[in-house]
Amino acid sequence: MSTDLGPTERTRERERARSRRGRSRGRFLVWLLRLIVAASVFAAGLAVGRALESSSGSGDTNTTVRTLEVTTLTPQQTVTVTVSNP
Repeated sequence: MSTDLGPTERTRERERARSRRGRSRGRFLVWLLRLIVAASVFAAGLAVGRALESSSGSGDTNTTVRTLEVTTLTPQQTVTVTVSNP
């Protein structure tokens, strides 16, 4: 601020500066809130992942082995369809 300004100009300059500070404070608070929400979602995801991992049981592997027998299928009735071009 320069000293050449009259009382009304000084008042306007102060109001502008106050307005700029308010806007930058608001932006900061919005970004801070976004950061807090993102960190909370990340922490919740980690907690769910760990809970699912720890509830997988005793850790033993259960393997089932089945042998499939090959069988031949007898074909059903065969139908031939002929289409002529008009």
